[in-house]
Amino acid sequence: MTELNRRDVLAGAAALGAAGFSRLGRTAANAAVPQSGTQVPGFYRYKVGSFECTSINDGARTFPMPDKFVTNVPKDEALAAGDAAYMPKGMVTVPYNPQLINTGSKLVLIDTGNGVANLEPSKGAVGRTLQNLAAAGVDPKSIDIVLLSHMHGDHINGVRAADGSIAFPNAEIMVPTKEWEFWTSEENAAKAQSSEMMKNNFANVKKVFAGIGSKVTKYEWGKEVAPGITSIATPGHTPGHTSFAVASGNSKVLIQSDVTNIPELFLRNPDWHVMFDVDPATAQETRHKFYDMVAAEKATVVGFHFTFPSIGHVEKDGANYRLIPSAWNPTI
Repeated sequence: MTELNRRDVLAGAAALGAAGFSRLGRTAANAAVPQSGTQVPGFYRYKVGSFECTSINDGARTFPMPDKFVTNVPKDEALAAGDAAYMPKGMVTVPYNPQLINTGSKLVLIDTGNGVANLEPSKGAVGRTLQNLAAAGVDPKSIDIVLLSHMHGDHINGVRAADGSIAFPNAEIMVPTKEWEFWTSEENAAKAQSSEMMKNNFANVKKVFAGIGSKVTKYEWGKEVAPGITSIATPGHTPGHTSFAVASGNSKVLIQSDVTNIPELFLRNPDWHVMFDVDPATAQETRHKFYDMVAAEKATVVGFHFTFPSIGHVEKDGANYRLIPSAWNPTI
């Protein structure tokens, strides 16, 4: 019986490479192809009944895990979860994926991504929504509704183009009423001055929506906010955080927005509190309610921070949950 070990495999690979190069000799250079250094466009289409939906990749950001990325467990425990998910050592990777819903009568963009203004440090890693919409053949002027789940920067900054103009000039911008009331309150902003992250978010909301309040429509929970799209109350991450049921015929998907951040940490550990949650206890309660429902219904779920194309199913795993990504489908 032949036994393989890591040393044998590495030695064999090196030998094959050397032999191949020797056989090619002087012609090896002629066969070289320049490396492209770029990714292909990030969009993925799927059907919900008669609706054509498109997951639009805004990119992914990898950064050193902050000491309090998970606020209620030791950092070593959070790092171990990252290691178990094969994230780069000591780092965390957060993807971003807005959703485009073509109902046949309306073209609806759910969340807008990080935007392209002031993102030079990312070197194109995020802020890719407009270029991926273009790659998918979608003119920003054709979008009828920009439907915002909540008002964190990675969801609203794409409202503005790089030059500060409105990125979707013909769209109605829809925001949860509770969310708008919280983030536009001067009283709440004054109370938040002790938290750098909260202070910056209040300032960012003011900057993004400056001068365009007349284009904003507030919506309530439990209502049809666009054809076939119903808002679902999922507070905690922010006071007005909203998810959506997209239904056509007998088909439905649940767009969970930020009920959880990256699932490798916060689905596997739903009682962990991510640093971005405004009300961690309510967010924890919402996670359990939402995922118990999703698992019981065997519903298809789409997550803004799931790995692209961000579609899957959630299963109960004891007191926790796990994500089963949907298989890539070459047809629509």
